[in-house]
Amino acid sequence: MDCELKKDSHDGIVVKGGSDGVFVSHAYRNKLIIDTDPGIDDSMAILMAFQNPEYEILGLTTVFGNLHTKDATSNALLLCEIAGCPGVPVAEGSPEPLKGGRPCVADFIHGSDGLGNMYLPQPKTKKSDKSASEFLVEKVSEYPGEVSVLALGPLTNLSLAIKRDSSFVSKVKNIVVLGGSFFALGNENPAAEANIYGDPEAADIVFTSGANIVIVGINITTQVQMTDDDIIELKQSKGKHAQLLSEMCEFYRNWHVKSEGVHGIFLHDPVSFVALVRPDLFTYKNGVVRVETEGICRGHTLLDQGLKKWNGSNPWTGYSPVSVAWTVNVDEVLNYIKQELMKP
Repeated sequence: MDCELKKDSHDGIVVKGGSDGVFVSHAYRNKLIIDTDPGIDDSMAILMAFQNPEYEILGLTTVFGNLHTKDATSNALLLCEIAGCPGVPVAEGSPEPLKGGRPCVADFIHGSDGLGNMYLPQPKTKKSDKSASEFLVEKVSEYPGEVSVLALGPLTNLSLAIKRDSSFVSKVKNIVVLGGSFFALGNENPAAEANIYGDPEAADIVFTSGANIVIVGINITTQVQMTDDDIIELKQSKGKHAQLLSEMCEFYRNWHVKSEGVHGIFLHDPVSFVALVRPDLFTYKNGVVRVETEGICRGHTLLDQGLKKWNGSNPWTGYSPVSVAWTVNVDEVLNYIKQELMKP
């Protein structure tokens, strides 16, 4: 696969060359940056994104979460190579939360390599010279109003981009965040979801920044499960990456059985990608979201649903609302994910 796109100055179309010849596609594709900590389900979402003809992947930025940032960068580079797009930039992000300290790493869920202990070859390509926050600010400034960000890990890099350039929030098209556990139990502890718990200060900065934000919590993503039968179907399909992903899923699936009693896997990151490309498969509530940064509820996300007119101000007052995914068409989202993962 050749990810080089060239614009024809005569008729405004894009001509793409590759080993299979040349074909013509629409000139405009939606621009996307994926901020990620890959991660088995991150890998699924990233490879889905690379195969989606409507999106141009401007780059990947990396953060700690499922593994340490340095290892996340290695996996991101490898995924670009697997997707046939080794030229896509990968900018390494922060190795720790905003306030410092040892990051939480979920190697018990994703394996010591983050990819289900597949121990794939090291990438041949190198990371960008720019930091993740520099890359985010640069690309959003280069294409104001055109760049979406899919945030699949802790929000440290995005908070640093906002701190670096306050105009980032008005220039970014939208930010779709996997995070939070709205009116449901968390997965880091009863109060908090892992991505938000990983850097709650960063999450609160992003959610109150005024950017156009959609949040997809695990109250939504845990409703969409790939069963053992679905994983077998994926493995037996002719999907371009089906064999690799189904093998990765074995480690992930075994953790779900032990931890959740689920014979299959939750599709957190792929569901969040679907929320970006098919928002019609979800319903939403709008309101201000704040994040608890202290105490036993550190990392807890709380949405003001606008059901009451408050007497006076409170910590939610004066901030711009965000959209929180509230319901999901489970069957349609699962079918979309399976269809994309099984695409030859």
